[in-house]
Amino acid sequence: MNQVINKKVKFLDLGSKDYKETWDFQEELFARTVARKIENRKSTDDKQLATDNYLIFVEHPHVYTLGKSGELAHLLLDEVGLKQKQATFYKINRGGDITYHGPGQLVGYPILDLDNFFTDIHKYLRYLEEAIILTLAEYGIIAGRIEGLTGVWLDHVEQQNPRKICALGVKSSRWVTMHGFAFNVNANLEYFGNIVPCGIADKAVTSMHLELGRSVDEVAVKEKVKKHLVNLFEMELIEGEI
Repeated sequence: MNQVINKKVKFLDLGSKDYKETWDFQEELFARTVARKIENRKSTDDKQLATDNYLIFVEHPHVYTLGKSGELAHLLLDEVGLKQKQATFYKINRGGDITYHGPGQLVGYPILDLDNFFTDIHKYLRYLEEAIILTLAEYGIIAGRIEGLTGVWLDHVEQQNPRKICALGVKSSRWVTMHGFAFNVNANLEYFGNIVPCGIADKAVTSMHLELGRSVDEVAVKEKVKKHLVNLFEMELIEGEI
């Protein structure tokens, strides 16, 4: 029985929101989509329901998150240090190592049923990266990929001073995704000094505002990232519908 294809994506910008609350919200949407897929596969008739897709934009208060393959030693703060930095810490269920989220950073959580688009996690990650690369190009910032590493990098060719501007970490089950990307727009990079970012000790982190020498309009950046995601995934974005 063929799945009903749905390329509509429900979009919501949460503004600034606590990490754990947002994680719980993601889990709810993720579980809802997976449950529908399971029910569809049990169905003995042609009345399958299309699975929903979601895209969440959010900015978190200072928080460090450690992925399943990460090492706790890559967090360089103890509980006292976290309190002094007014930061929280969570071990979470995405791939990847440790990263930081905070004000001035655009975090995107696509909760997509890839059966509606393409069943290829490698391609999915490359598309997320490409949306950021294309956005940076609109600001005259040349960015790309470094072989063997996820995320979006500057000085990715010569690598004399390679620096990451966007980190990726995702989870998928039954071709449904969650978690996503963290794009430094006007981020306070001092907070990255309290971790070994993504477990990579020999490469730097940067932010758009540092590369451009000025503060960046975050609303404009969001619109550009959305535009490129829509074009790459050939999705139809429906705003405020979650």
